[in-house]
Amino acid sequence: MTTTPPTSTHPRTTGRPARILLARSGRVSVAFRSRSLWVCAGLLVTTLVIAVLSLGTGDFVISPSNVLRTLFGDGATKDTFIIHTLRLPRLLTAVLVGIALGIGGTLFQSLSRNPLGSPDIIGFNTGAATGALFVILVFHGTANQTAVGSLIGGVATALLVYVLAITRGVHGYRLILVGIGVAAILTSVNAYLMTRAGLRDAQGAMVWLTGSLNGRSWEHVRPITLALVLLVPVALWLGRDLRFLELGDDTAGALGLKAERTRLLAVLVGVGLTALATASAGPIGFIALSAPQVARRLTGVPGPNVVPSALTGAVLLAAADLAAQRIFAPTQLPVGVMTGAIGGVYLAWLLSREWRKRRG
Repeated sequence: MTTTPPTSTHPRTTGRPARILLARSGRVSVAFRSRSLWVCAGLLVTTLVIAVLSLGTGDFVISPSNVLRTLFGDGATKDTFIIHTLRLPRLLTAVLVGIALGIGGTLFQSLSRNPLGSPDIIGFNTGAATGALFVILVFHGTANQTAVGSLIGGVATALLVYVLAITRGVHGYRLILVGIGVAAILTSVNAYLMTRAGLRDAQGAMVWLTGSLNGRSWEHVRPITLALVLLVPVALWLGRDLRFLELGDDTAGALGLKAERTRLLAVLVGVGLTALATASAGPIGFIALSAPQVARRLTGVPGPNVVPSALTGAVLLAAADLAAQRIFAPTQLPVGVMTGAIGGVYLAWLLSREWRKRRG
């Protein structure tokens, strides 16, 4: 690995020249910004710290040293049961869902060129919830069947929004406004499904609609793990093309990029990630909205920060779930309540900031 001299500053960064690290292997070379690497390392360490705290915190407290000992296979029998059976699936679900929402959010915000272009704002989460509710309330399906229903609902919603929004290309505010309209319609469909369900089914579905990690088992970890294995490499590959698209379709076309094909693929990847995240934990709000923006401010790099956004999403959701478990202990709140409370404040700040920017 070699370090190249500082180069010119990107027009939307803070004004400091970026230090680029270049890794070469044969004919393949990959460039990294040193600040981004440090940010990713810090986010990864933060995730690990939150993980140890989460695994050790609860009605039965386990010290951090015993948590680590248990994870490496040398823990007491009771610690092994509590961590591996009860707490680790919940933690992994939180981390993996956070990663999926972070990546999905950064893809859609890059596509729309707008910080409000998030799956939970433009209706894709709502569509995924509609598909999942059909499986839960009508067919009484399993977790895997719910994941399939959520994926179908999310993809169908995305394609509908894409078709309605496309007029000589999909552009930011049109995509957002069409998505908000479709989300409003699907919200009424979800409400209708709830009114037709039995009391017990409706109670369980309402908790799920809030966004909850309570009672998560290994059955919920597998679908989101499979989604990340299949879709994250594609998202990483799309990151460069989306950065070109943010320069405009004419510039991207001059560089040999097929804009609409790239957009459609990015929509499918983003919807796949957010839909399976929704199937695993319910429609958790504001992680997909805030994680890409936090990551962008940490790295100082414009465009889709795929890896930093993924790690930021993992940190935010894991921390929110830990807070939801312990702030009102022994009562455990659904994690969606915590992300909604924090995310509402963030959304209000973001809207006011965008309004002031346009006024200025």
